Amino acid sequence: MKDKDPRRAGRAFSQAAVELALASYPGCFLTTPPTDATPYAVFAPRLVPQEAVAHVAVLPDGRRVTIDPPPHDRTLGRVFTPRGVTTSPNVGSCRLAPLGSVVGARSGDKGGDANLGVWARSDTAFAWLRAFLTVDKLRELVPEAAPLPVDRYELPNLRALNFVVHGLLGQGVAASTRFDPQGKALGEFLRSRTVEVPDDV
Repeated sequence: MKDKDPRRAGRAFSQAAVELALASYPGCFLTTPPTDATPYAVFAPRLVPQEAVAHVAVLPDGRRVTIDPPPHDRTLGRVFTPRGVTTSPNVGSCRLAPLGSVVGARSGDKGGDANLGVWARSDTAFAWLRAFLTVDKLRELVPEAAPLPVDRYELPNLRALNFVVHGLLGQGVAASTRFDPQGKALGEFLRSRTVEVPDDV
């Protein structure tokens, strides 16, 4: 429970929940007693000017060396989000298999947004992945992302796709009530989904 009033979200609430559990489930065991309310933080990713960050390398002997920023940079404007390939490459026979049997994934939090990277191990697999894993397909495989804005980026040199699912983690890790507040399990959940995979991938 979250509330601006610590008395409503504090020990009175947690104690009532614990008492209900202990009275309802024989053998119920908890690792911690009811606790008082604690504050939570809300944060979101933002752009920071390069000159506002000190670039410093700390060497093993403790010396701090200032690193000059790059001489050239680009002003970040609107980022183009590829829509992906709309037609699949020619594929022969397929098999039902977990998506993770042919691709890797890594996910995590960026404030309240979830960042999800998916990569293939071969050019053939990436050609299929690039055509298969569209934003609509991601929303189908990860239903909780269906109502949310999703950005999709292609990184062909890495044989990878990157998705940003906006708002999946609510107001950020410290304010999230999800079982997976950092979105670390999102990639493995996607890899567990059963899909039709071409036999030659």
